[in-house]
Amino acid sequence: MRNIVKIVLFLFAVSQLNAQELNCTVTINSDKIPGSNKQIFTTLENSLNDFINQTKWTGYNYKNQERINCNMSIIIDEQNGSAFKANLQVQSSRTVYNSNYSTPVFNFKDANFSFEYNEFEPLVYNATIFESNLVSMMTYYAYVILGMDADTFSQQGGIPFFTQAQDVLVQAQQSGYSGWNQSDGPRTRFSLIDNLLSPTYKEFHTAMYYYHLRGLDLMSKDSKIAKENIGDAIFTLKNLYNSRPNAFLLRVFMDSKSDEIVEIFSDGPSYDTFELKEDLIRISPLNAEKWNSIK
Repeated sequence: MRNIVKIVLFLFAVSQLNAQELNCTVTINSDKIPGSNKQIFTTLENSLNDFINQTKWTGYNYKNQERINCNMSIIIDEQNGSAFKANLQVQSSRTVYNSNYSTPVFNFKDANFSFEYNEFEPLVYNATIFESNLVSMMTYYAYVILGMDADTFSQQGGIPFFTQAQDVLVQAQQSGYSGWNQSDGPRTRFSLIDNLLSPTYKEFHTAMYYYHLRGLDLMSKDSKIAKENIGDAIFTLKNLYNSRPNAFLLRVFMDSKSDEIVEIFSDGPSYDTFELKEDLIRISPLNAEKWNSIK
């Protein structure tokens, strides 16, 4: 019996050392597709979950508790044989230090999602040649999620992962699928990674770092200083707004953080929110009603 316990503990320790980076739930909604036989979508959902969660994305060993929680929700809009049109909602979060609170880090909708898939076909990413838009999309967003998470722990920490996402993008640009090229519009995969890697938008990375590591992660220790640092992060975003008022990354940030910002500054230690609210209204006027609710 003692030997069995030792074996179990050893296997658990090994799994802890070699746990993959992402703890991702992929769901597929095929309600718009007529017909009663939806087995292909179940197979695809299972295959995507295996691909995302069993692929080793980095050279680092993540402990189970360090895995990044994320969701990818695929809504199928059209099916024509093995060809599909869909939209993809990607979300990720991380736990705030010394708490049970999970803060949203990335929330992005990609409406330019077309792919081909035959049931039971293997999903494998080839770094040297484009083979599948489905696999390239999943790989691209896996690296974006990793980059966004790393940005919350160190300044510019996400750059290596964003660079890998850019490699996926470059490889896919000759595929003919929408979203990979500059000509495809202002809020696409191309725009996202181009902005994330541009020195023009360095304030975004600074804001992510101060908001999370110097802000939320300090809440349990000193909530007043934490609030002030989060306010500084928003001021940094205002500086970005002053130079690039239509910056795509400002919307990316607020799509994840708007509700949380309201909660942070509506409770806890006193904070002069007059200037903060003015900055927020400038940065994200679409959320003006939320900002005005901050007391």
